[in-house]
Amino acid sequence: MDPEELIDNFEMLGSWEERYAYIIELGREMPPLTDDERTEANRVRGCMSQVWLVADDDPGKLVFRGDSDAHIVRGLIALLRMLMSERSPDEVRALDIGDIFGRLGLENQITANRRNGFYAMVERIRAMAAERAAS
Repeated sequence: MDPEELIDNFEMLGSWEERYAYIIELGREMPPLTDDERTEANRVRGCMSQVWLVADDDPGKLVFRGDSDAHIVRGLIALLRMLMSERSPDEVRALDIGDIFGRLGLENQITANRRNGFYAMVERIRAMAAERAAS
């Protein structure tokens, strides 16, 4: 999804309660990872919640999936998938997630610990993109 489209969608939702509900709904719509994918190797360090990210085999682009034990974090994973999955490794590395995160208003709406976890997920996704580019 184009970042501007996501930002426009967020702006159409008035209150933060509606925006949180939207994020949580995005997470609910995401298929869960299997128990075999919820491994220590796939776990993202730096998150308060349990978070797992896996990259699928797709030549030329990064396609990833994720899961969490927290509803809001699953929604944040869904947002990252909308922005960063199905892109080339160069596109993933070039995307200014911090800017998008701020323009969505999330920078001021989630706790510092959740924000740190969010950026830990971003770094893991960028690492997966770098691995994809190297192979």
